[in-house]
Amino acid sequence: MRRSRMLAAAIAATALGLAGCSGGGADDGRRTKEVRAAQTMGQGEGLVSLVSWNGYAESGGNDPRVDWITPFEKKTKCQVKMKYAANPQEMLDLMSNPDLHYDGVAATPEIAGELIASKQAVPINTDLIDDYKDLEPELRSQLTVKGKHYAVPFTWGANLLMYDPRTVRPQPDSWAALFDSAQAKKYSGRLVVRDSPLTLGDAALYLRSHNRKLHIKDPFALTPKQLAAAAALVDKQRPMVKTYWLNPSDAIAAFATGDAVLGEVWPYQVDVLSRSGRPVAGVTPREGVTGWMDAWMMSPRADHPNCMYQWLNWASSPEVQQQVAEWDGVAPANPDACARDRLRPQFCSAYHVGDRGYLSKVMFARMPAASCVNSKSCADYADWNRAWRDARD
Repeated sequence: MRRSRMLAAAIAATALGLAGCSGGGADDGRRTKEVRAAQTMGQGEGLVSLVSWNGYAESGGNDPRVDWITPFEKKTKCQVKMKYAANPQEMLDLMSNPDLHYDGVAATPEIAGELIASKQAVPINTDLIDDYKDLEPELRSQLTVKGKHYAVPFTWGANLLMYDPRTVRPQPDSWAALFDSAQAKKYSGRLVVRDSPLTLGDAALYLRSHNRKLHIKDPFALTPKQLAAAAALVDKQRPMVKTYWLNPSDAIAAFATGDAVLGEVWPYQVDVLSRSGRPVAGVTPREGVTGWMDAWMMSPRADHPNCMYQWLNWASSPEVQQQVAEWDGVAPANPDACARDRLRPQFCSAYHVGDRGYLSKVMFARMPAASCVNSKSCADYADWNRAWRDARD
């Protein structure tokens, strides 16, 4: 998987109601202004500057058959200038730098909340996005604050339990197979786990059902005590882990060679291995699953807001969503990508595209923050990073 994301400028500034198209926060850091969503969309400025993951904006360089940038440029006359980020922190740094004027970013859950809180993202006028109402409602609600929409959902996925049925018996139906050290040790040295602080959310999801004294309600809003309990599970699990995967292909390789038989994966790995004839199965544990959503967000310093809106239109169309889903192995935010045989039925079933009953049960990741409901003291994302690093290393 390759991850690892419109009037002339003077008229646009007026149409968007943004101060010099800079909006939300003053670049000099001395003051902030309320940023209003665009009211109209005009002629493109000829360029759009984006921050993204590899694979989220393809122009045929990796495969000449995979290109949704060139048709966009021909249709809109907006040339795409792309900066590929290596990780979420780099994305956040690029979008927060007052000297940089990127128009938008394919934001991950780790940084989306911070971009909103620090006024590094502006509200989106969803009436200007042709296919916005076709995007999954559960996803549209993820980055809506006080009735304002700060993002256009792009892709999503869930974290599943995958196993090799030849070795793992009986069939696991709980995260206990991975997070209960007594059970996990049966397959010691053959486990794979996602290398992300947000994996602590999966451990917390397990603890929510199996250690009720911790009173965990939201696996992404943890008190220091709850976070420590989740980290303790990861610490006990660590000697049994074969691979901590950042690149999804690493998990695929571990299962393909037989080095791994049980682990935390995305539907992508289950799909790829199953289609290649490998004996694997994906399970939605009885405790539930966490998930993630990547979404396009717009900068308050956007110099090309009209081209950015045209990109938001383009990226959420079912035709582009189909290409992104196939190329990156992700679920499209627009379920119409599965209509008219755009995506094969097996893909849509494996990724739960259009399955709103399933989507409603996914607990979507977001950036942990110090303030959370019913608690005066929650662990923030820096705390999660430290806890993950200490437990993982």
